[in-house]
Amino acid sequence: MFPKLPSTLVGFIAVGGVAARNGIMMISHYLHLMRHEGMEFGNEPVARGTLERLVPVLMTALIPLVLAAGEAGKEILHPVAVAIVGGLISSTLLDLVVTPAVFRLVGKGPATRSLSRDAPASR
Repeated sequence: MFPKLPSTLVGFIAVGGVAARNGIMMISHYLHLMRHEGMEFGNEPVARGTLERLVPVLMTALIPLVLAAGEAGKEILHPVAVAIVGGLISSTLLDLVVTPAVFRLVGKGPATRSLSRDAPASR
């Protein structure tokens, strides 16, 4: 009924969800810093927010599965883990470099509107 998908494709789908969630959480944290800690839009909340979100983002990696590639029972999980860890590494680098830069360049207007409307994303 359903086509058989390679296990690495499942890993890429999982990475897409994790990367999207991490980006949303990063921007939400910037808005939190501006709303609840009174920081003005600029480099300070972006730098602080990025550093504060670094550890939670890095803790989502599946490194033990990748390192245990040769062990019994890991034949199916290893390709999934490789895809997920590879994707998490690249998405984490993008999330810690691209998201802050883009938010800093184009986020002032949307952040101001979100804060003035008391939007729930920063609660």
